[in-house]
Amino acid sequence: MNALELLKQDHRKVKDLLSELDSTSEGDAGRREELFSTVKDELKVHEIIEEEILYPALKEHPKAREIVLEGIEEHNVVDTLLGDMVSLSVEDETWAAKLAVMKENVEHHIEEEEEEMFEKAQDIFGDDELAAMGAKMQERKKSAESEVKG
Repeated sequence: MNALELLKQDHRKVKDLLSELDSTSEGDAGRREELFSTVKDELKVHEIIEEEILYPALKEHPKAREIVLEGIEEHNVVDTLLGDMVSLSVEDETWAAKLAVMKENVEHHIEEEEEEMFEKAQDIFGDDELAAMGAKMQERKKSAESEVKG
């Protein structure tokens, strides 16, 4: 699987999980905690493979540098929100508000990546390079999942 298809697959999974999480209520704390833990882990693994493999390769190209830097900052914003959410009870009234902001940020990030960054990546890299990068990402994803889920 090429790198961009792998990342799009991750995007769909995270969006589905976020929608499911967003539909939970304070009264379903157990389900909310379980889904949040899954979302947090999925986002961390995804961030690792992007920041270690795709972003450095793209950043070398002047046409893609700005979007890569923006992507890294968007990751940082989501990480901050996730950190805030971890320290709160899922029943806290501000938890749901933070979830809404985090979900909006993730969806915006996904849209920008798929519409802008991935198009630039397709222009820059050939099919063989994207396939090799995808294989590297799949391998790293397995080790990252072990690290994150510990």
